[in-house]
Amino acid sequence: MYTVDKSELYENFIVKYGDPKEVGWSPQRRLKFDYYPPNDIYETMVNKVITHETQWIDVGGGESPFPYNLPLSKDASERCRKLVAVDPSPNVLNNLYAHEKINSTLEDFTTKDKFNLATFNMVAEHIEEPDSVVNRLSQLMESGGIVVVYTINKYSPVPLLTYVTPFSMHHKIKGVFWGEDGGKESGTFPVAYKMNTRVDLERLFSKYGFLEVSFEYLDDLSSMQRFKYLNLMELYLWKGFKAINMNYPENNILAIYRKE
Repeated sequence: MYTVDKSELYENFIVKYGDPKEVGWSPQRRLKFDYYPPNDIYETMVNKVITHETQWIDVGGGESPFPYNLPLSKDASERCRKLVAVDPSPNVLNNLYAHEKINSTLEDFTTKDKFNLATFNMVAEHIEEPDSVVNRLSQLMESGGIVVVYTINKYSPVPLLTYVTPFSMHHKIKGVFWGEDGGKESGTFPVAYKMNTRVDLERLFSKYGFLEVSFEYLDDLSSMQRFKYLNLMELYLWKGFKAINMNYPENNILAIYRKE
């Protein structure tokens, strides 16, 4: 169940980008190479598990559960039973899709509700007290509920660069690699990288009653997506890694844990 196939990824592509014949050069090229970015895979996975019975808590929910796919944000919000976005940043108050918007840390969030889906969309890398967060999450989750963690691989090149540079430089680094897709400066937060390896995640979640049911590294070619010819070279390089069954050096983590 915790896999997505090419047809599901293609359906998400249509929702997110539109008609393949009418989109820009970058999405067209990715389709030609049969490459789907990590964010697209995360969106497709979460969308697949949402039903009318889903009680969903989006940790670090910000302004949208899927910031780069607003049509899916709307559809998923309307399809689930309840969506609660919890975020210590006041950005969450601008969330148009959450049924409840909570400007708080997860540790301080109180509710009588129980959830069967929790998501961390590029949030885990910012968490300073992971034990407190996962412990509280364990209290909020129903037995059998799942947690989907999409985050940075600590040992990829760009995260290593941000780890050794001052925080004041992080938004500038994002701007160089991702341009406008780097987001607003108000959406750039300090990184801790305490939940950004498989070992760290498994240790944390197993400690608080969760079982790993899926884990994969998602090849990330986004750093050159603004540069037409460098992007083409990177896609060919990626194909070379794929041919020898190796992950691309720059990759993200997609992990799923079930509450026992």
